Amino acid sequence: MPGTTADRVVHVTVRGRVQGVGYRAWCAHEAGGRGLLGWVRNRSSGAVEAVICGPPEAVAAMVEACRAGPPGARVDDLLLHEVGESALAAGGRAGFAVLPTL
Repeated sequence: MPGTTADRVVHVTVRGRVQGVGYRAWCAHEAGGRGLLGWVRNRSSGAVEAVICGPPEAVAAMVEACRAGPPGARVDDLLLHEVGESALAAGGRAGFAVLPTL
């Protein structure tokens, strides 16, 4: 169950052609299908950032999926940081949310 102490929580920042190609919707769909918690949003810098929480194997698979992104995206760089569960707060800790651009 997502949100347990055995879960892994990561913050990813994805750079490249990742806005205007459906990356946020794709990310939320992929994460939801994997039973992950978290959120995704565009940054005014042109990047996309996300917080992903769940079983370590599922989080690792989602991070790898984010390296490719949806059709039409071009991922040039993906930064990954381990974070605490407090990073989920922006998304409300229920499901996987698409947040407004920051």
